[in-house]
Amino acid sequence: MTSRNNNSDFIPLGSRPIDRAGHHRTDEAWLNAAMARDDVLILLIQQGLPLVGPSGGLVWLGPEAAKVAPDAKRLFLGLDKQGTPVFALDVGGRFELENSLIAGTGEFQDFRMCLYRMPELEANLASTARSLFEWHKSHRFCARCGAESEVQEAGWKRVCPDCEAQHFPRTDPVAIMLAVSGDKCLLGRQKMWPAGMWSCLAGFIEPGETLEQGAARELHEEAGIVCHPANAEYLFCQPWPFPSSLMIGMLLPAENEDITIDPAELEAARWVTRAEARDILAGTHDEISAPMSFAVAHHILKEWAERDD
Repeated sequence: MTSRNNNSDFIPLGSRPIDRAGHHRTDEAWLNAAMARDDVLILLIQQGLPLVGPSGGLVWLGPEAAKVAPDAKRLFLGLDKQGTPVFALDVGGRFELENSLIAGTGEFQDFRMCLYRMPELEANLASTARSLFEWHKSHRFCARCGAESEVQEAGWKRVCPDCEAQHFPRTDPVAIMLAVSGDKCLLGRQKMWPAGMWSCLAGFIEPGETLEQGAARELHEEAGIVCHPANAEYLFCQPWPFPSSLMIGMLLPAENEDITIDPAELEAARWVTRAEARDILAGTHDEISAPMSFAVAHHILKEWAERDD
């Protein structure tokens, strides 16, 4: 089996990236000047929620953002194709939108609820900003000595002033995969999910194992399905900002079909045929609904369902 897609450029949250222009991150004078430019683009985040306008896209501010939220934490995201600097500001929990200079422009919304209407580039930028700001919240203190660390490099690094340890944003690799057997694939569901929704199985990669080994281990632990890591097929990946994961999509041929679920991980698991998978994606299946279209699980199922092997 081979994937028709040899990269992840089309995957939601990862598509339409801008130039991160990392060489500017250590130039404080350049960053300050860029924030004051008339053409600067600045998005706002509050407690992980982006500021979204009535149309579903981000509310973009210019240099006036410095007056709107003067105490906000700053993150330099990069340069767009026109060379325009793009920043994100975390305004903090005490910021009151209704009493601010931009009242009425939009509202802070759950990222997953507005992704359907958000342009691809904006989804990528908001996803990146959310991941970075959430990392800062959970990594204020040095893991080596416990002192409070300081933000450096425009939000892309923290340094401990006491022991000089350097800390960088963390990304957790997660295998998300379909076990397949002939014309069938394995779907599972968790109790917390919306009624009727089933998806791929997934799990964090552990220290000392490869992506393929982690995927095979998770399938066996969660559903009792045996797969050989050497037969795993990589498809594509997706940055996932909840809080900061890299979802790595794969297909693994199964060596058995008897399901034994781990009830701590899954409510249920079942095999579905390729024809059923196509109905699920089309929204016409009697019992099962597909993962949300912005989730990489949707595209893994779609990739397999549209094959004719």
